[in-house]
Amino acid sequence: MLPLRWSTARPVHRVHVVLGALLVLVVAAFTAYGLLATGNTADSVRAAPVTAAANPPAPPAPPAPVTVTTPTAPAPAGLSPIAGTGDPVAFATAVARALFDWDTTGSHTRADHKGRLLAVADPTGVESPGLVADLGGYLPSAQTWDFLAGYDTRQWIDVTGARVPDEWHAVAAGSGLAPGTTALTVTGVRHRAGTWESREVTERFDVAFTAVVVCGPTYPRCYLLRLSRLDEPLR
Repeated sequence: MLPLRWSTARPVHRVHVVLGALLVLVVAAFTAYGLLATGNTADSVRAAPVTAAANPPAPPAPPAPVTVTTPTAPAPAGLSPIAGTGDPVAFATAVARALFDWDTTGSHTRADHKGRLLAVADPTGVESPGLVADLGGYLPSAQTWDFLAGYDTRQWIDVTGARVPDEWHAVAAGSGLAPGTTALTVTGVRHRAGTWESREVTERFDVAFTAVVVCGPTYPRCYLLRLSRLDEPLR
């Protein structure tokens, strides 16, 4: 599984993280992910008893190779899906917009926006529970969504950059990740607007986060594996 520090905690404070400890945790977690995503353990295979026979039976034929297909899950009705692309930078930018662009005055619910992001989750399903937890740090809770709707709140992001962070190269080295797995640190300006006492109010914040994605050659298009805590990206 991917890093434990990428959890459900709400993004309200920036904290200082010791890089050495981060790398140890992340490399160990990514190695576990590689083991989980490929093959069975030796303990799962039991040897058949050996018996003497004049004409021993021929060994069983090896199993046929399994082909894994990755159909694109549909986005919630009325919401355009995140565009399929094999370009990790373009994909991370689209993910950022899907995370931050929402409007409580429209017809789409919080669940709709969450569903659009889960539609591009890990095709193997290994990282999907972690991604569900990660999204709790970005999208308002159902209760908060209803509260914000009372003030006609809407939000959007202006993406200012998306690049592979320098720390990623050390994190990923020797981790056994699927080919095409990479991290993109996205920066931008988050805007929020609403109505307070019958007048329009707005605010803006600088934001940054890291998305771990997997693209080609493993898959013809990119998929979202995990998200860092908001404002705690890899640098």
